[in-house]
Amino acid sequence: MDNKIILKAEDLDGYLTQEDMKDLASLDEMFKETMKSFNPVNEAKIIEGYDKMGHEMQKICKKHPRIKVYSFETETQAQAEASRVIAKLRDERTDHQEFMYYSQRAYEMLFRMAYANQSTDEKGHIVVKTPVTYPVQNYAVHKIPAIDHKINNSVMCVMLRGALLPSMIVSKEIEEFSSNSYITPFALFKISRNDSKNENNMEYVLDLDKSFFNLEQLNGKDLIFADPMNATGGSLVTVVKYLQSQGVKPKSIAFFNTISTLKGSIRVTRALENCTCYTLWMDPVMNEKAYIMPGLGDAGDRLNGCDTKDHPRNIIQLLSDYGHNISSLYRSQMFEIERTVLG
Repeated sequence: MDNKIILKAEDLDGYLTQEDMKDLASLDEMFKETMKSFNPVNEAKIIEGYDKMGHEMQKICKKHPRIKVYSFETETQAQAEASRVIAKLRDERTDHQEFMYYSQRAYEMLFRMAYANQSTDEKGHIVVKTPVTYPVQNYAVHKIPAIDHKINNSVMCVMLRGALLPSMIVSKEIEEFSSNSYITPFALFKISRNDSKNENNMEYVLDLDKSFFNLEQLNGKDLIFADPMNATGGSLVTVVKYLQSQGVKPKSIAFFNTISTLKGSIRVTRALENCTCYTLWMDPVMNEKAYIMPGLGDAGDRLNGCDTKDHPRNIIQLLSDYGHNISSLYRSQMFEIERTVLG
């Protein structure tokens, strides 16, 4: 018998208030109006429609302090950088290697927003041994934000498979900003959606037999999830609710997304105590199949390549397919993941 946990879409809707539903319905109408300019293409009307939706989403997000949108929270220059990165990720012409590169930039920006850019008077120092040895061995000193207290209790929780590389990127950022080069433990969860379902009756399936985690390692920790896309929020809620049912009490939960829908962000921050959503860009709606619109396609396939239906890759094969460059850059993270899987 399969060892699976299933969460249904109707279990999520109870977290939305009447005001939430009204706000979401308003955005849905605005997006439908904008889509009228997609065919034939009327760029001026499309720009006008997205501008209106952006202002509306920014207004709505002010009601939800645990939803942090990069393009709403940062100065104009940083917003322009986010726009360029998201535009490249969305573009159908962006190939696999470029998509990986811009995904890395996206998560570096999100990490800075969540941890490194927060004002603090306390500074840490990195003392670096350089290759210059004449007349004596040279060293350099660089100041960094003192954020050990925010990151050294973290566990990276990976929702396989699309979230694997983003999780490694965030873990690498933690290692670089930690004064003691802290390497996060990893917990790997095989979570998927039942794609035969629609948004209103979707099922989220957590396969425990294909997941790798230690409950004791998760209790009392700051759990970090890095998933490129947050459409409904169901995958995150499924994993965390299961952990809580097993006695795990997270100290905090941080959810990092390249793109999130407003609905998905509201759901997870209402459903999960002490959960903050950090997203580089917010999209207004989903279609009936629960895919984000305008979205960027299947982020997992664009990051990892497509599996065949009959021969899906296991986690070790997926790591191997990342290639030498990724393996070398994230070697500490690769080792932790392999140790978690292989025991």
